[in-house]
Order: sequence, then C-alpha cells, then structure tokens
Amino acid sequence: MIRKAEQKDLASVKNLTEACAVSMQEKGIFQWNEHYPSLEKLQEDIEKEELFLLEENDELQGIIVLTPHMDKEYIPIEWLTPKDSNNLYVHRLATNPQLWGNGNGRKLMDFAEAFAKENAYDSVRLDTFSQNQRNQRFYEARGYKRLGNIYFPKQSEQPFYCYELVL
Repeated sequence: MIRKAEQKDLASVKNLTEACAVSMQEKGIFQWNEHYPSLEKLQEDIEKEELFLLEENDELQGIIVLTPHMDKEYIPIEWLTPKDSNNLYVHRLATNPQLWGNGNGRKLMDFAEAFAKENAYDSVRLDTFSQNQRNQRFYEARGYKRLGNIYFPKQSEQPFYCYELVL
C-alpha cells in the first residue's frame, strides 16, 4: 500500500534514508550522506504532503517525494517539455536496502507515473547520481531521457544526471 506520510512516520523515514545512505556508501555510491536527506527536509516533505510511503504488513518498504516545484538547480537544464509546463518532480526515492532488487523501486515509480497521469502533468522529471549506474539503467529502461548534469556540492563533487519522461 502507498499512502501519504504523516508526522508520526518521520523517525522511521529518517531511519530508512540513513540505512540507504550506509548501504550505498558500502557499494561505493556516495550519493547520500550526513547532510542529505536531512531530518528537516523530510519534515518539510511531510508538511507539504509530498512524501509517500510504501508499506507492506505495516512495515516501511520505501519512500518517494512527488512535487510540482522545480529546484533552482534544474533551471539550466534543457528539458523536453517547456520550463513553464506542468511537471512532476521525483525526489528522495529510497527503499529498504535489505529488500533491494525485489521491485519496491518499480512500485514507487509506477505510483509516481500513475499519479502524474491522473493529475494531468506533462512529464515526470528527476535526477540520479552519476555514479549510480543501476539507477541510470532503471530510469532509462522506463523510457526516461538523460538531459544534462547538475551539482549538489553538499552531497558530492560528482554530477547528478537529470532525466525526463514525457507523458
């Protein structure tokens, strides 16, 4: 089941993102760290009602943030749809590292794309870390087009690749 996160979910969401950060770093992927995603950012996601949880048997399996707001880092990208179009942005997709490979990321992205279609968005936009080749293959297999690079210096010196799926 996928539902909107509530305030009571904050601690378990933070624990999940911390576990993901550790597991990615163990694989040499330095995408998340002690600065990101912060407790404050996750709290803001919940307050804006943009954070969704994937649960199974009342256990948190994954999270995804869906927002219509474009981060300033995305401004220089030459998107497939006009900059002022109605776009949905995906952030902070995370699944329980003990269950990686069992389809939870696919379930969350299926939800995101269905949500975008139901709400008449023109496209889905996201970024993924340049060193995370598994994620790149995952998004490209779903039809996302790689468009350009952006940087988040608090996370890494390496670029993040921007992707868009026109609906």
